Amino acid sequence: MNAVVKKSVDRRSFLAWTGGIGAAVLASACSAPSSTKASGDKVAKSSKDVDTVAWDYPFTFLPVYAGVARFAKERAKEKGVSLEQTNDNGKPDVQASNLDTLIAKKVPAIVSFPMVFEALETQAAKALSAGIIWVTYGGTLKNQSASITFSFEEGGRKLGEDAAAWANQALGGKGKVAFLVDDTIQLGIERTKGMIDAFTKAAPDMEVVGREQAIDPDTALTKTKAILAKHPDVNVILGITDGAAFGGYKALVESGRSETDAKTYVGGQDGDLGSLELIKKGTFYRASAALQLRDIGNAVIDVPLAVADGKSDAEASTDVPITLVKQGDALLDEIIAQYG
Repeated sequence: MNAVVKKSVDRRSFLAWTGGIGAAVLASACSAPSSTKASGDKVAKSSKDVDTVAWDYPFTFLPVYAGVARFAKERAKEKGVSLEQTNDNGKPDVQASNLDTLIAKKVPAIVSFPMVFEALETQAAKALSAGIIWVTYGGTLKNQSASITFSFEEGGRKLGEDAAAWANQALGGKGKVAFLVDDTIQLGIERTKGMIDAFTKAAPDMEVVGREQAIDPDTALTKTKAILAKHPDVNVILGITDGAAFGGYKALVESGRSETDAKTYVGGQDGDLGSLELIKKGTFYRASAALQLRDIGNAVIDVPLAVADGKSDAEASTDVPITLVKQGDALLDEIIAQYG
């Protein structure tokens, strides 16, 4: 596999495992975007003219999709609009084709989660030129009306700080830590930075024995097994996603580590249902920097309506908050229930 193809696969894998509770952004994602304004007549002059919001989410096979869609539908009903959903089957060419169809239909508003951000600048520009509201989901584009992002670095920082506090208390600050990271896209880069900087600052005497690119469970399982071959006594594994952290958790269990080992900490980011259930169960999977499905579902409707009512990119865009959840937290049960 050549480097270009591999990079593309890595990005798609990341998107698949972060789903909407995690998404891709361009290198310039978290800087203030230079939005392209619509050159055509607006399809919707105000939110009253928005009868449909088209939500283009390419990974409809992920469990999280149904949860977010549930809340987006509820919000749409509250606001008196229809929610139209695409079916991209996780394929960039299908996504582009579906977006072209929506643009040709002149739907008033599109909320799109780009599989390949650079590639969808074309569709975003076409939409704006047609007077359609374009909201980028999970990052930002140059051509957009507004965006929905997910507190990327803050999530990593919250997890790193909690793990460091645990290490200082449970291990006296002496032990081994491995990081499962992503260095390919902005979301991953920012989460990685927040996670590692926070941990190493607060627990400086912990020995870092691994920093491996891993965003999905299978890759993380393989990478963690390699780490354990050299360092079977690793105490802390932190993941850029809950999918990655779960792979690390599984490797530890398969190595013979008790699921309730008092000297082990695994944590991830996103709030995947399986990880949340391990936390609730009281295993050494101790924390997740989690997003709430309701917040994201509401944003899918509220952000384009705000744009229709004249809000600027900066005014309408939202950065959905992220919260660290642990065993016993009321929010843990609430987020688990949101998957129901």
